[in-house]
Amino acid sequence: MSEQLTLVSEQRAFGGRQIRYSHTSSVLNCQMQFSVFLPPQTEQHQVPALYWLSGLTCTDENFSSKAGAQRMAAQLGIALIIPDTSPRGEGVPDDDSGAYDFGLGAGFYLNATQAPFDKHYRMYDYIVDELPMLVETCLPLTESRSISGHSMGGHGALVIGLHHPDRYKSISAFAPICHPSRSPWGIKAFRGYLGDDESCWQPYDATLVLAKAENPPAILVDQGTADNFWPEQLLTDSLVAVARQRNIPAEIRFQPGYDHSYYFIASFIEDHLRFHSGHLIGN
Repeated sequence: MSEQLTLVSEQRAFGGRQIRYSHTSSVLNCQMQFSVFLPPQTEQHQVPALYWLSGLTCTDENFSSKAGAQRMAAQLGIALIIPDTSPRGEGVPDDDSGAYDFGLGAGFYLNATQAPFDKHYRMYDYIVDELPMLVETCLPLTESRSISGHSMGGHGALVIGLHHPDRYKSISAFAPICHPSRSPWGIKAFRGYLGDDESCWQPYDATLVLAKAENPPAILVDQGTADNFWPEQLLTDSLVAVARQRNIPAEIRFQPGYDHSYYFIASFIEDHLRFHSGHLIGN
């Protein structure tokens, strides 16, 4: 094991290994934890990875314990890389009132520019640069990767994947915040992390990024029609409109009766893993 990673826990699952690591992040200036599922194929060779970004209030453990993704990931031979949703630890600033939608657990996968958050809240650089370099150096992974996420994490997956089509083979999202510069959650976070200049928000708004994207990766989005945050917070129709206007073949599906919970994710995670496998592996 590389000295860069400290093993926190490990369990056997579906012939593979569900592992939790900690490490010192130079980008976030704190100690971070993340979870990994390594499928059984890693005992013979390197495998591609799906990076999963979780939503508000979550840590790296929500997806690994609730989504039921390991069985299909083991079958397909895809590793799952599951980072935390924000920096943590002593000295990392939080929302003054302890609100759930800003600060700890709500990093929004951006690079903050406003004090006191700019020292630690650089989740964009952490996801795009530091974490892949770390895990692809220390673990049996290829450099072939895709990205997915839920809610705030769906926003992060769309924005990061669209900005870096050379790094991600495919993008998917469950109930993403599609147009955060017009969403109450997004407006609060962007103003706090990025300031009042809305031009600084635009690079982190998936709808606006898609409107200018060149050769975007393949995209799959699922949105439940019984989601209590849809449409006010998630604004899925804005993403649909831009994709249609630009003739971008994004598959955006509305699933009748499904809500915002991990039951929704567990119901369709096999579809998403098979979708990513087709682009990562070709099967």
